[in-house]
Amino acid sequence: MKTTLAVVSLLLLLIPRAAAAQGYIAPFVGYDFGGDAKCPDISDCENRKSNVGVAIGKFGAVAGIEEEFGYAKNFFGEAPGLKSNVLTLMTNVMVGPKILIVRPYGLIGAGLIKTHMEFTPAGLLDTSNNSFGWNIGGGMIVGGRHIGIRGDIRYFHSFKDLTFAGVSLGSDTKLDYGRATAALFLGF
Repeated sequence: MKTTLAVVSLLLLLIPRAAAAQGYIAPFVGYDFGGDAKCPDISDCENRKSNVGVAIGKFGAVAGIEEEFGYAKNFFGEAPGLKSNVLTLMTNVMVGPKILIVRPYGLIGAGLIKTHMEFTPAGLLDTSNNSFGWNIGGGMIVGGRHIGIRGDIRYFHSFKDLTFAGVSLGSDTKLDYGRATAALFLGF
């Protein structure tokens, strides 16, 4: 944790002044895989769970920062009487130089991971977990200054064990999964 905070602090110092940065908004769609997503890997999976969201941020010559919101419905599966979702709200530090019309980037961030599970039609067993988590990943933006496309892969991890009805689901039951997305990149 200390190493992560040190790296994030160092990267924040590298972010250019706001006047030199380009703002953007990037609505995305994608799917979850690996770990708790019940889809073993990024390819060859029949049970993909889709997600949607939006990222808003600023990117300078080499570094940037963004606030990212994601939502995955039916994250823990679909069955009669079962409703579930995962909501993420992450602040990320991004690093990546622009090379002509391409900007590859890496990112690391931290924020809220909220899980919600409800069993039975009457919602008799209902639980939500709010936990602090982190994510790491990378991707690429292709396009001009004002419009382009963006794709990335991120891995999400919670620091807190999942609970159901106030009872821990066991040791080492932290939420852990990957997410692949495609986005429209709108610069301003």
